[in-house]
Amino acid sequence: MQEAKKGVKRKIRNILKKIADIFLNRTIAILYNSRAGKGRAIHVAKRLKLRLSEVQYKFDAFEDLWPEDLLTYTDAWIVGGDGTLNYFINKYPDCRLPLAIFKGGTGNDFAWKLFGDKKFENCFNVALNAFPKKTDAGICNGKYFLNGVGIGFDGEIVKSMGRAKNLLKGYLAYLAVVIRKIFSYRESELEIKTGDVHWKEKTFMLTIANGSRYGGGFLVAPHAEVDDGLLDIVLIPRISILQRLNLLPGAGKGKHLHVTQNTRSQSVMVSANRNVCAHVDGELVEAENFEITVLPQKFLFRY
Repeated sequence: MQEAKKGVKRKIRNILKKIADIFLNRTIAILYNSRAGKGRAIHVAKRLKLRLSEVQYKFDAFEDLWPEDLLTYTDAWIVGGDGTLNYFINKYPDCRLPLAIFKGGTGNDFAWKLFGDKKFENCFNVALNAFPKKTDAGICNGKYFLNGVGIGFDGEIVKSMGRAKNLLKGYLAYLAVVIRKIFSYRESELEIKTGDVHWKEKTFMLTIANGSRYGGGFLVAPHAEVDDGLLDIVLIPRISILQRLNLLPGAGKGKHLHVTQNTRSQSVMVSANRNVCAHVDGELVEAENFEITVLPQKFLFRY
């Protein structure tokens, strides 16, 4: 009986969605970066264009030159990784269209947070049929982010990856640079202030997270949620090289929190005694001070 009721509700939702699609004259903007995922985004975008043509949805695809605005579209589909998604939200910070993200980058951490390990066809159906949900974002020194900010060790990793000519991709490329940096990185003293805590100490790594996964597979903030109106703050203090090596396998599975200090907050101020490296959704920034605030229910995603 319960299953029958669920089936009826499902059919009603699908009928209403089809009516809404007709009423809205739904037109989808596909936006991607030809360099994302070393060409993977191009392949995924081709599949999307083929599938949308098959189901007779209107769309326009933009490879590298994106439009100034999206006023003529009802949905925006982004193909790429966290860097492409970060570029999108900073180019269209006031976008209220329903969004979908398709894994076409190297790390795809925010897409993983929304879709898990779903394959292309499942993600395509969700992007077409799911009702959009409000999703938090954040802002760091004027730059918007969806996944999070990393200050210290992982900022140095991003800087090193930008310099490296690495034949590996995604998680493996990140892991190779991490292993090299484990032996050479020197901690900086950071002062961290939220409404509830005040920490000041030599810090190996500080993560301010909206999403939970970084570097294509590291669950740095495993309990973070993208719709709770809070940022998860995870601090790893100064640790020895042996402790760093022991920490690495646990961080991949989110089992490293026993050596961390943790809190949640709507905002955080971070100060250093010199310029330090950080990343905002994987994009390198360097500064002495960081002002970071959550933006509750900033964007709409179908997932």
